[in-house]
Amino acid sequence: MIGGIAPRTSKHDNLMADPKKQKANSASDPASTVSNRVEEEKVEERVAIGPHIVYETIRREGEQELHRPSSALAWSGFAAGLSMGFSLIAEGLLAAYLPDAGWSSLISKVGYSVGFLIVTLGRQQLFTETTLTVILPFLARGKPRLIWTVLRIWGVILLSNLIGTYLFALCVGRIALFDPHIHQVLLRISQERLGPGFPVVFVRAIFAGWLIALMVWLMPAAESARVSIIIIVTYVIGLAGFNHIIAGSNKMFFLIVCGAQSWGAYFLHFFLPTLAGNVVGGVSLVAFLGHAQVVSGKGP
Repeated sequence: MIGGIAPRTSKHDNLMADPKKQKANSASDPASTVSNRVEEEKVEERVAIGPHIVYETIRREGEQELHRPSSALAWSGFAAGLSMGFSLIAEGLLAAYLPDAGWSSLISKVGYSVGFLIVTLGRQQLFTETTLTVILPFLARGKPRLIWTVLRIWGVILLSNLIGTYLFALCVGRIALFDPHIHQVLLRISQERLGPGFPVVFVRAIFAGWLIALMVWLMPAAESARVSIIIIVTYVIGLAGFNHIIAGSNKMFFLIVCGAQSWGAYFLHFFLPTLAGNVVGGVSLVAFLGHAQVVSGKGP
C-alpha cells in the first residue's frame, strides 16, 4: 500500500504472486511439456512479466515522486539538465572527427544518447519521463485535485532542467573549451533543432515524447538490457530529428549564447510546440493507453 491506496488485485495477480499456485497450475496443464520442478523453475525465470506488473512498478515510482519535496525534485532536475549537455558534446565531437559524408550522421547521432544514459542510469529527474510516471498515480486514483500536484512536479522539474541546460550551454559557448572547428560543428548540429514550422515541430515532439515514455515503460522488464534500450530509443530520436524539450533546449541555448539565435525564436518556434508535443506523446500515447490496457484487463 502506497499513499494510503491499496492496489486492486485480480485472480491473475494472485496467481502471479503465489509460486505454489503457479506451479500447481502448470502441473495440471495437459499441454505442458515440463516434467519436474527444476524445469518449471527455469521456465518461470524466462516468462516475461505481465503489463500489470510493469504498470504497478511505474505507478509506485510515480507515487514516490508525488511525495518528494520540491527542493529534492529541483536539485535532481538541475543535475539532469547539466547531464543532458553531454549529448551535445558527444554528438559534436563525433561529428567533428568523422568525414563529411552522408553516412556520418549514422555514427555521430550515437552521441545524442550519452546524456540520456547519464540521466536514466543516474536516477535523475527528466521532464519527459515524468509525463508517464506521475500521471499513472493520477489515473489510478481518479482524483481531479491531484492534477495540481502533477502540475507542480512538472513545473519544478521542467524549470530546473532548463536552468541546468542553460548553464551548461553558457559554459560551452562562452569558454573556449574546444578548438574553433569543433565549435563550428556544435553550431551546425544545434541548428538542426529548428523545424519548418509549428505543426511539424509539434508532431516531431509527439514522437519524441512517445518514445521516451515507452523507454520508461520498458525499463521494469529490461533487466540487463537497460543500457541497450536507452541507446536504441534515444538514438532513433536523435537520428530522426524528433524534438525533445531538454536535449533540444540545450542546443538552442548554445545558439542563443553564441548569438546565432534569439530568445523569441526559441520560445515561438521550439519551446512551445516541443513542450506541447512531448506532453501529448508521453501522456496520451503511453500513460493513457498503458492505464487502459491494465484496467480493462482487471475485470469487475
